Amino acid sequence: MNVVFISPHFPPQFFHFVTALRERGVNVLGIGDAPYDTLRPELREALSEYFFTPNLNHYDSLLRATGYFTWRHGRIDRIDSLNESWLEVEARLREDFHVPGLQPADIAMLRSKLGMHDVFKKAGIPHPDAIPVQDAAGVKAFARKVGYPLVLKPDVGVGAARTFKVSNDAHVDEAFSEPLHGYVAQVFVRGTIVTYDGLVDARGRIIFAFSHEYSDGIMESVLEQKDLAIWSHKELPPALDELGRRAVAALGLRERWFHLEFFRLADGSYVALEANLRPPGAFLTDMMNYACDMDVYRLWARMMTGDDLSGFQYTPRYHVCHAGRRTGRQYRHRHSEVVDRLGGALLQHRELPAVFKSALGDEMYLIRHQDLPAMQEALRFIQARG
Repeated sequence: MNVVFISPHFPPQFFHFVTALRERGVNVLGIGDAPYDTLRPELREALSEYFFTPNLNHYDSLLRATGYFTWRHGRIDRIDSLNESWLEVEARLREDFHVPGLQPADIAMLRSKLGMHDVFKKAGIPHPDAIPVQDAAGVKAFARKVGYPLVLKPDVGVGAARTFKVSNDAHVDEAFSEPLHGYVAQVFVRGTIVTYDGLVDARGRIIFAFSHEYSDGIMESVLEQKDLAIWSHKELPPALDELGRRAVAALGLRERWFHLEFFRLADGSYVALEANLRPPGAFLTDMMNYACDMDVYRLWARMMTGDDLSGFQYTPRYHVCHAGRRTGRQYRHRHSEVVDRLGGALLQHRELPAVFKSALGDEMYLIRHQDLPAMQEALRFIQARG
């Protein structure tokens, strides 16, 4: 089996997907924008071959690389990156090389916020109203219909880049001081962000599903530079599970990760925010492993190589939490005090890659506890201001 894996070195923990495929006897062919000698040794050992290109946005380079791999190794069976940034190029390569999986037409609909809006509405899944942005007058007319505040964001985008919250007509005029091509206006929803994350097999069956909760929205974290925290739930709320399963079915996902974001409202109901056709970001794949003492990287590789996982069982035993801190901010407890306080509950401490810092913080502590109150107390200790 030949699998082309785009950007196998980033995010940094994704090398585990490559090593898991290699363990299954897969011929893994990497394309990346990091020179080969900078790759970690485990990744170099797991890759059968690697094609370096300085710019993964240059499609002709990826086309040539995949063509070369085909000439060298035969038919390509799968093309993946599991990364939001490369979903479109993955799909184009699949179409050009007749590889199963999401195609450009699928990505155009399922990665677009307006496309998601239509899918969710058709499936009867609660979702905030949205319109394509044409001009300030159109946004103001939409606000008169649904009320302020609104969120203006790219129809296709990652995280909260170039996202605005507008609360009145003057805010709209201010937002339009720069062109907003390819934007949508969406009703702002007040609620807590919770996720529905997992894997769906080639027949559309959900292999496993998790839920994580965010202390703040990514938009607020970026715009207000808040100390973000993300933690896992040991139990999946039935109402969220039911909506999540309907959403996965409506999206028509097969043999893929999914990362769905919902708002939990004050009354306990849920509203779908958006769907992402990839694993959850940051270090949530590691967090799922720590929560269940399992290996989602190997589980994905088993699915990709045709194992029947219909009987797979798992039990979340811990609440695992990502607690972020920001450089230059005065915290009550020094790093050494945090380490002493956490003891064995501290799983990892690391500086985050530059691309993560705006949303997630400059450093993170990964902790786990069996009881939610103990986890929350540890989180408060880590993020307490001086």
